[in-house]
Amino acid sequence: MTARAALQARLEQGIAELGLVLPAAAVSRLLDYQALLQRWNAAYNLTAVRDPAEMVTRHLLDSLAILPFVQGATLADLGTGPGLPGIPLAIAAPGREILLVDSNGKKVRFLREAIRSLKLDGVRAVQSRVEDVQGQFDCITARAFASLAEMLGWGGHLLAPGGVWLAMKGKRPDDELPGIPAGFAVRAMHALTVPGLPAERHLLVLARA
Repeated sequence: MTARAALQARLEQGIAELGLVLPAAAVSRLLDYQALLQRWNAAYNLTAVRDPAEMVTRHLLDSLAILPFVQGATLADLGTGPGLPGIPLAIAAPGREILLVDSNGKKVRFLREAIRSLKLDGVRAVQSRVEDVQGQFDCITARAFASLAEMLGWGGHLLAPGGVWLAMKGKRPDDELPGIPAGFAVRAMHALTVPGLPAERHLLVLARA
């Protein structure tokens, strides 16, 4: 079995365990993204995860685990880093306008190359601090880049009325709940099981109060 075939088997098994049905070409495109990330990572240090199989688990499947909660026509992924969860979500559920936001120039250069080479329609990357981004989005994703208070304080203005904010966390962030700014409320908290990942994962669904 080639290295890519082994990664494909791991990814397909994980997608099945998550109960997801993805478009026909999605698995191949997710692996193209993983390969591009691995190649750039050697020079640019975009992620601490080096092992390709771990990338499938910790990046691809971890991102895809929130797919059932994503809604609306527009999405902003704040503090996206090398495109997580935004790029896997764009591949798994195409047709949404997605803005990838990060303040790190190296990461945004990678994002633009990934968007170009993977032909991700409707996806764009901007190098910016979260608080300087303009617009409103039906769905906002944020993968543990700050506390809930900081995330919503910097980016709360980006959430459209009726929209949802999906905050990806490790351990259940009960200690952060009192810091949620006025005007926002927790709609739901989900414990996620990411195939192959023994660590705790939680998703907080927030909305305007």
